[in-house]
Amino acid sequence: MKINKAKKKLSIENKIFYIFNTLFWIVIMFMILYPLYLVLIASFSDPDAIVKGEVIWHPVDFSFIGYKAILKYGEMLHSYLNSILYTLTSVIISILVTLSGAYVLSRSKFFGKGVLNFYFVFTMFFNGGLIPTFLVMKDIGLYNNPLIMILMGCVSVWNLMVARTYIQTSVPQELYEAAMLDGADHFQYFFKIVIPLCKTIIAVLAVYYGVSKWNDYFTGLVYFRDREYLPLQTVLREILATLQVDKSGDYMLSMSENAASMNEAVRIANVAKYCIIIVATGPVVVLYMFMQKYFEKGVMIGSLKG
Repeated sequence: MKINKAKKKLSIENKIFYIFNTLFWIVIMFMILYPLYLVLIASFSDPDAIVKGEVIWHPVDFSFIGYKAILKYGEMLHSYLNSILYTLTSVIISILVTLSGAYVLSRSKFFGKGVLNFYFVFTMFFNGGLIPTFLVMKDIGLYNNPLIMILMGCVSVWNLMVARTYIQTSVPQELYEAAMLDGADHFQYFFKIVIPLCKTIIAVLAVYYGVSKWNDYFTGLVYFRDREYLPLQTVLREILATLQVDKSGDYMLSMSENAASMNEAVRIANVAKYCIIIVATGPVVVLYMFMQKYFEKGVMIGSLKG
């Protein structure tokens, strides 16, 4: 009888805990998602409604005025294509190089492994700084060269270590021994066995590298002289800067020079800022939605020692 009462009491306590825990996380999720939702609905609302604070749960006076404004910016579409090209090319190269390095480091023993590990880890904590890096990039011909967007930051040491751990824990050593007995060399084993078994980590690396490269505005800002090479994020940063109001009250609205009046230009600026956020983050959000099932396993891989 006492056991049944204890179970009943424990059951009630569990139910109370689950209720409060659920409510707590609902509030946390709302606090995270609502600002994103607000940006989305504001981008499709009338600028006056945004200024008056009427946009709360749904778009008010549905309008594309903000998107039309930023699309009129001459370099917008060209920079979008640049970013897509830079991101796709860089992700492919980064994954190939990262997996190649991870495969080498995953081997149990070979001469110089400790030195090679130290070389990679050292670069994780120390670098030459902006000016020395800029001078090196200029000397090797990557200044004002689109290849800088693809090759700069091509390999992340953290991602390399995660991939190494995955190969060590998910690709059995017996497969390597069997492949060697069948006459396969390292290249055949890597491309025909290791890569097909690394689909999960490839998806994780694609997201990590893709998001990093898509959001990279600083490289374009520093290393490009010709504007035809600029990535999307650098151009959006310039558009956003033109929408700011300086302390003297003068509006820098070069994007809206054809507006009928200064008031109309200010109205466009109020909504265009939200549209810029949607344009910049949209592809990344979609990528996360399709790849989210791989994130948990990817994080767990990074938590393992090896």
